[in-house]
Amino acid sequence: MTLQTLSEWLRCPKCLLDLEATPPLSLRCKTGHSYDVNKRGYLNALRAGSGLIGDSAAMLDARDRVLESGAYAPISDALLSLLPSAPPRRVHDAGCGTGHYLEAALEAAAPDARGLAQDISPSAVSRAVRRSQAIDGLIADTWAPLPLRSGSADIVLSIFAPRNLPELHRILTPVSGRLLAVVPRPEHFREFRDAPGMLAVPEEKAERLIESAGPLFALDARDTAMAKTPVTPELAASLIDMGPSAHHRSAESESSWRSPATVTISVDVLRFRPREV
Repeated sequence: MTLQTLSEWLRCPKCLLDLEATPPLSLRCKTGHSYDVNKRGYLNALRAGSGLIGDSAAMLDARDRVLESGAYAPISDALLSLLPSAPPRRVHDAGCGTGHYLEAALEAAAPDARGLAQDISPSAVSRAVRRSQAIDGLIADTWAPLPLRSGSADIVLSIFAPRNLPELHRILTPVSGRLLAVVPRPEHFREFRDAPGMLAVPEEKAERLIESAGPLFALDARDTAMAKTPVTPELAASLIDMGPSAHHRSAESESSWRSPATVTISVDVLRFRPREV
């Protein structure tokens, strides 16, 4: 990533004009609003004192262990199978985590494709941009207006992440842009239902997303990734620790829980096209 490639994604949060690179480490719009860029090359657009807390380094370590084990390979395969036949050139991951899925999507994209890793976690964005020179980074709140240019992304990824649908619609390329979302099915992690602090998966999560997205997006493809995966106690712990359930665990409660020998991986992968509004 470079200051120039980062600037090509972004617009000024104040006046909505495009941001331009101002070496060595700032971005500026034509009206003079200026924004400092982290020494690692990504922009922190969170409001001061927002109090938002993203994934910790420990949660991201756990996610790395899971992804490196291959336990989530069926999800990656299903996601890549729904990429449009025309290779995208601009891929935005809205809730990038470690950047694993963004890197995979870029490998299947056009040779000159670029990715933008967005998350509220500085640790996540830092990891994601280290994966590839083709990845730029942005720390930003999904629920706030995004400092991204309209129509700047051919593909938006939303994988186990919250979705600000109006903003995702705005930043997608009209007509040809696609939103790819991964949501868990009710049987996802069913063997972990009695694990300490484990959060339940709501019923019909995909259907609710399709309904809520309806005014802005039309569903144009759907796939299901399912697998029964053997797990060691260490991998089972990582599966729990990589997500929000990690915030609800304690050493005392864990001591009484026995890890299962297998775990069910079950998600819906949805591809949406933007409607004209």
